[in-house]
Amino acid sequence: MNPQEVYSALTEEMNTILIGNDNIIEGITASLFTRGHILLEGVPGVAKTTIANAFAHAIGFEFNRIQMTPDLLPADITGSHVYREGTGDFSLQRGPIFTNLLVADEINRATPKTQSALLEGMQERTVTIEGDTLSLPTPFMVIATQNPIEMEGTYELPEAQRDRFQCKLIVDVPSDEDEIRLIDRFNETPGLNPADLSQVVTVRDILAAREQVRTVHVAESIKSYVQSLVSASRTHQDLVYGGSPRATLALLHTSKARAAIHGRNYVIPDDVKALALPVLRHRLVLSTEAELSDRLPVDIIRDLLDTVTPPGGVTVGNSEYGDAIDTDVEPTKPSNTD
Repeated sequence: MNPQEVYSALTEEMNTILIGNDNIIEGITASLFTRGHILLEGVPGVAKTTIANAFAHAIGFEFNRIQMTPDLLPADITGSHVYREGTGDFSLQRGPIFTNLLVADEINRATPKTQSALLEGMQERTVTIEGDTLSLPTPFMVIATQNPIEMEGTYELPEAQRDRFQCKLIVDVPSDEDEIRLIDRFNETPGLNPADLSQVVTVRDILAAREQVRTVHVAESIKSYVQSLVSASRTHQDLVYGGSPRATLALLHTSKARAAIHGRNYVIPDDVKALALPVLRHRLVLSTEAELSDRLPVDIIRDLLDTVTPPGGVTVGNSEYGDAIDTDVEPTKPSNTD
């Protein structure tokens, strides 16, 4: 399968349980193709965990889910050496991170020390347990979820942790039309869940798609555009810190994946524009003045897209993405949908 076929198969299968989340499926698939990790944010009941579980079933990955809580310890994620009374020896008990897809549910409920247990695995694909460095399975991906409106008992992800996530995707409340379709579907089949999905791609398909994404052509002008966008964030007046070089590479790689998903072997400016928000929004650190003025990362990224001229000279305000970015903002309205 090529990347476009893999994405189409995943979308078709996942849409048997999901409604109106094609942009989320595209973002997760792009990160899968480029060895990235995903942070899903949304109010309770918008199917964040369902999306992660459905993705795992559709790609046939071995996956583990961790419910992050304040009393969770780093060893509960990575594992530890356990004493066996029968033999008098210590043996390695591997933690849930040793899987293809790790779903870290409500990651901001874990303490910073426990959150940091994921850092090495997300970046190096290895885990160190009491001095022993062990490799994680291939492929390996983390999909974490967090709730933006319930702050009591939570710990904000530190900048270093957020930077490890390639994209932050917002799972919003469905439109009225989509919610009616949701009611009809689960009224007819109330027991429908991710376990009902079939595996539609193989690990071999995914690895082949990754190789095709790697060969997608990026013109020098596109590379310059990517670098200019991220570089401009570092000098924006409303930011203390902008995007890092890791953000530049993430924007480049996901743009290549999006091009391949849409059947192209070359990147166009619209690929970069479409990924600028999910790649950058969680990496930007607003100044105190900007926060007091109720500025949001989406506002800063809109500024960047308006001021940095893409190849061909078409600004975001004159493209289709100019309308799309206005709808992709932080969720504020709760939902009762499971």
